[in-house]
Amino acid sequence: MNRIQDKIKEIECYIEELESIVPLNLEDYLSNLEKLLACERAFEKIIEAVNDLAILFIRQKRYDFSSEAKIFDILSQRNIISKILGERLQQAKGMRNFLIHGYDDVDLKVVWKTVQEDIPLLKQSLKNIN
Repeated sequence: MNRIQDKIKEIECYIEELESIVPLNLEDYLSNLEKLLACERAFEKIIEAVNDLAILFIRQKRYDFSSEAKIFDILSQRNIISKILGERLQQAKGMRNFLIHGYDDVDLKVVWKTVQEDIPLLKQSLKNIN
């Protein structure tokens, strides 16, 4: 299996793990610190792996890219992923950076919304890529 397929499998495993631990509603998410931290960590791992996948794909296809900041734009411009998914992944990547670096102004409701809306979109896109 090639590195891209391996990375897709890794992301799918992280998504399954996140789906198994994420509370059913926002109130439970916000009131259960253990679940909240576990969901944040799984989210971080997913976005990190998605970023790695994007770079692997761009390099394999020999697409020109000057900055990691533009990787999702490159994929959406080439119709590898939808423009909406590209924008959401870029935002998720920014959120991941906030979570990893421990910035205090992360809106946990936005994290919850991202987990609820963007992860299923990503999951469907991975099926399409496969």
